[in-house]
Amino acid sequence: MTETATPQAIPADRPTPLATMLAQLAAPQVAIFPGAMKSMRANSEQLAAPQVAIFPGAMKSMRANSEQLAAPQVPYRGVLTPRELDAPQKETAALVSAAAVHDLGWLRRVAVRGEDRFRWLSGMVTNTVNDLAINAGAWNLVLNAQGRIQGDLHVGREGDKLELTIAADQYDRLLAHLERFIIMDDVVLTPLSVNANGELNEDSALGLSGPLAGNVLARLGLPTLAESMTSTLAAWNGQQLRVVRGYSVLVPHYELWVRATEIPTLWQALVEAGANPVGAATLDALRIAEGIPAYGIDIAERDLPQEVAPQVATLPGATKSVRANSEQLAPPLVALSFNKGCYLGQEVVERIHSRGSVHRHLRQLELSGSVPAAGTELILEGGAIAGQITSAAELPLPSGSRVFALGMIRGEAELSPQRQRPVAGNPEPHNQPFTYSVGSATGAARILVAPPKLEDG
Repeated sequence: MTETATPQAIPADRPTPLATMLAQLAAPQVAIFPGAMKSMRANSEQLAAPQVAIFPGAMKSMRANSEQLAAPQVPYRGVLTPRELDAPQKETAALVSAAAVHDLGWLRRVAVRGEDRFRWLSGMVTNTVNDLAINAGAWNLVLNAQGRIQGDLHVGREGDKLELTIAADQYDRLLAHLERFIIMDDVVLTPLSVNANGELNEDSALGLSGPLAGNVLARLGLPTLAESMTSTLAAWNGQQLRVVRGYSVLVPHYELWVRATEIPTLWQALVEAGANPVGAATLDALRIAEGIPAYGIDIAERDLPQEVAPQVATLPGATKSVRANSEQLAPPLVALSFNKGCYLGQEVVERIHSRGSVHRHLRQLELSGSVPAAGTELILEGGAIAGQITSAAELPLPSGSRVFALGMIRGEAELSPQRQRPVAGNPEPHNQPFTYSVGSATGAARILVAPPKLEDG
């Protein structure tokens, strides 16, 4: 008999545990004690007692920084989270040159349980499941029968256990999609980040990013991981903490999972160990600079897998010499396996793989000009439309600000002007930059064939 565990829906744009902590620390203290007696109000010592009692042992350093406590919360990936926690220049410097701690409260973990879990999950996602190494993971796309992308998620393996990590803005829809296909399978999807009432009081995550992230972990007695998409468990502060090294291109990225009630204590420990707080705006700018697409922003439901992934492996002009000479160039963010068994939407993927190609690709760009809005058209010389921007952001680097973007580019726009159709091997990159407009101003865009070197400018 089929078993299912239907997760409760999560209210949209709900504050993350970190955002809730900051808001409570910044709120007037009397609001924390509704109905406080007049005698207490008359006692200034009691009223002046620090709110840190709500989070034992936490946040003295945060209290000294009023900017962090008053940081505006903005919708991001289905939650409310601080937009910025320091000056953009300081946040960027922490991410690209030091160590930065940031919110990851929009991530949700789901356990896949039951005797048929490996076989069933392999049939639902585009990347390998059965061949995952112990304590390893992989990026996956979830397709419909027509091969269109319904969302993306991370599949991780710990021993014989399987887990999904899903962004909050995809959580309800993806789980509903997956549950439709639990028919005669012994499979149970068990939420690990929400309780039976849909409350986010189970586990949550903070992020630690930057070239010195390993130093911060070492100061806390936590392990580092040599390879991306791997994980381990560690003891910290009397509890079990999950350390996950995420996919990274320019700097290491770690996810640190604890119970949501421990988020304030972990945040303080990371700050005291040398990590600088960073908000969602700068973190998203780095995502764009690394060329990592986000579903619902750079990837849409109408898109086909080969149009958006892998990113690096299909870049025109990314030759072996470029790959060999680029220390920063990470392995491509591969979401497709052509060596696994059948899965939903595979027929379309295989047809494209064996018979031809797609007519557009998601590409990483560097821009010269103002930051354009999503949907801004990219224009070839002569006025033909080359594609459009999906996301763009400015990084205020010490060497000077740079603007990066992701954009969906038509296949013919990537060819050299001397060629009108693809040739064997990688097509030649288009030698002329695209142009775009922001108001009355005009900017230029070029496709990047390798990740940028941020510290070198």
